[in-house]
Amino acid sequence: MELIGEIAADRPLLVLALKEEAQFLGADHPVLLTGMGKVNAATALATVLARGTRPSGIVNLGTAGALRPGLRGTHVISSVIQHDLDSELLATLTGEVTGAPLDLADLGGPVLATGDSFIADDAARDRLAARAALVDMEGYALAHVAQEAGVPIRLAKHVSDEAGDGADRTWQETLTACARELAAWVAANVPARA
Repeated sequence: MELIGEIAADRPLLVLALKEEAQFLGADHPVLLTGMGKVNAATALATVLARGTRPSGIVNLGTAGALRPGLRGTHVISSVIQHDLDSELLATLTGEVTGAPLDLADLGGPVLATGDSFIADDAARDRLAARAALVDMEGYALAHVAQEAGVPIRLAKHVSDEAGDGADRTWQETLTACARELAAWVAANVPARA
């Protein structure tokens, strides 16, 4: 976890997993680098929100795999699910819903599936495509922490790969270009002050 800049009540906090994804962001916003995966993401965001000053909002930026053909560019997420948590089975065992889908304020965007597995094979991609359009490793955890804390959150994901065979190589090859696109999206869509 690394916090770059200072959180202020009149400024949004940008949250990304990796320094490489944030490499072209300017100094207009504080940036939290969480590390990869749901546990790192949730721990980092909960830690900085518990320290005191809360941002005006949170913007999670990052790369995502496309689960369906033809998805390219940057997408603002409308709903996020966990693909590696068997919520239905847990509900039959406990009678309680665990890990329900989270709806976000940005209507009309795609559904994002979050899990700790990097999806890099066609069979896994095709199974997930029935439930979501994009896949990442941090979005659900960050949305959950933000909603629990009462801080508005937006998730903006840039497609880096097709989440199928060879996605791990494609992701590495496109990471720098994705970081440029995410920085351009921030410049066009995230004001420095609330």
